[in-house]
Parts: sequence; C-alpha cells; structure tokens
Amino acid sequence: MGDYVNPKIDFVFRKLFGSEENKDILISLLNSIVGPLIHVTDLTIKNPYNFAEYVESKSSILDIKAMDQNGVWYDIEMQVAGQTVYGQRALYYVSKVYVDQLVEGAPFSGLNKTIGIHLVDFEYFSDARYVRRLVFKDAETNEYHEALGHLELYFIEMNKAARYAGDLSNSLNRWIKFLNEAARFDKQTLPDAITSDAEIARALAKLEVMGLTQNEREIYESEVKANMVEAAELEYAKQYAMNQGKIQGKIEGKIEGKIEGKIEGKIEGKEELVLRQISRRVGDFPHDLAQKLDLLTENELDDLGEALLDFTTYGDVETWLADHSA
Repeated sequence: MGDYVNPKIDFVFRKLFGSEENKDILISLLNSIVGPLIHVTDLTIKNPYNFAEYVESKSSILDIKAMDQNGVWYDIEMQVAGQTVYGQRALYYVSKVYVDQLVEGAPFSGLNKTIGIHLVDFEYFSDARYVRRLVFKDAETNEYHEALGHLELYFIEMNKAARYAGDLSNSLNRWIKFLNEAARFDKQTLPDAITSDAEIARALAKLEVMGLTQNEREIYESEVKANMVEAAELEYAKQYAMNQGKIQGKIEGKIEGKIEGKIEGKIEGKEELVLRQISRRVGDFPHDLAQKLDLLTENELDDLGEALLDFTTYGDVETWLADHSA
C-alpha cells in the first residue's frame, strides 16, 4: 500500500486540483493536455472546492470549472467507472459551461471558447490512442471553421495510457502515471521522472499532507466502494450481454438449421417424386438426371411435375430442362 490517497477518487480530485491554492498544479495538468495549442499561465477556478457544497450537491455539480488568462473556459471531469450515456453527459457539461457564460439579453459575442476535458478510467473509443481532441469539422471535406471552434472536447483514457507508463518523457504521461499509481507510490521508491517534475512533486506533497476529517474519510471510502461496485456492475453487464449473445446465437443457429433441414428435406422429397413420375411416364432415364434436378428450385420442381402429364418420351424432359435452364 502506498503513502497517498487515490487522486482519481472524485472527492480527492476536486480537493487537490480544484482548490485555489493548488491552481499551479491544475495549470500544469491542463498544459500537458491542451498544449502547445494553448498555453495556460493563469487560472481562475470558478467553483473552488468547498466541503459543505460538495456534500450538498456532489452528484450534480461539475468537477472543476475554470477560466484562463485569455478567457477560455474549462470543464475538467474525472470519471472512474464507465457509463453508457457518458458521451451525452460530456456534451451536456461543455454546452452548459458555454451557455452559462452569457447573461440574459447579452450579445453572443460575449461567449468564449469552452473546452471539456474528460479523464476517464475506462475504454470509450475503439482504437489504441489514449488522448484525442474532438472539434466541429465538415463531415465531407474535413474543413474547420474558426467560428465553430468555440467548443472542444478532450478525452484521456487513462487505462489505455498505462501501456506507456514507462515513457515519462512528456508531461502528460507523467501526470497520467501520477493519477494511475499515486495511491500505490512509496515515498522511498518514487520514479526520478516524477520527483523531478516540480508540479507533480508538489501534488504528491499535497496528497501526503491531505488530512481527511472523519466526515471526509467516510466520503472517500464510500466513493472508493461506489467505484468498485460500478465497475463490477459494468463487468457483469458486459458478461451478461456476451452470454445472451451466445445463447441467442445458438438458438438462432438451431432454428435456422431446423428450417434449412426441413426445406432441404422437402425439396429432396419432391425430386424423388418427380423422378418416379418420369420413370412411369417415359421409362428409363440417364443417371445424371438427378443432378440436373438438384439445380431446380422448389417451384420449378412443381412446374416440372405438372408438365410431365403431357410428356411421352425422355426427349420431352430434356427439352423442358433446356427451356428452364439459367
């Protein structure tokens, strides 16, 4: 067990990154994500962490809402357990921050660029990339218009980033390693790349002295358990869906097999009947006739059975087959 509480737990994340005195830590994390397109030098945290407010509305408020020195707004969210509607939630959050900037009756020119940043601990996209930036572009030409660039989303899939844990040459990898493994860190064996990064070292120091009151400790432990339960429920749902799919596949395969068997059996029966009718009407017939009948559909076999009533020689059969060949 490490020396620190887990910074991915919602309560700890907000307290560590959403406190005014820790804004330098948040600035460093943001720059590791949005840089070099944007360089944040100062931030105003619009919903600074407050324990009483957190307890009051922790299920409905944004994790961290902030504005940088250029007026760009940020919504920073930490989500450990997967959710089926997380995409809609991400769109809602960034849209809400964008719309809430505008006082009723004010011109649209008062709206500033808004970026939603989602640090998620589950796979949301299918490819191996762990960080991606989503913007509005023309679906056919890929053209980007600056006027439509006021809304952006960043997704950082922290579980995928674990495979790059050995590469600490860039700041984002270092921050993700911190988030993923801080709860298991031992102060005596911390990686040099972590301790040499001033802001991450500062974040670790903050975690080390983050004294939790009895009420805070109870919230922390309840959120740890809640995340475990959500993860277990999600895994159960996946397994259930897979098992249902397998069962459905077996049922459908069995039904299809029976149907195909019945159809094939019915056609084979008609072929035998037609062969007996031909034998009675015209006598002997070549051995390859059965193969020719195999090429006929069920309806064609019915038609041949009716036509046999007018046949007197095997030549009539050959003529009929020639007329009805593909």
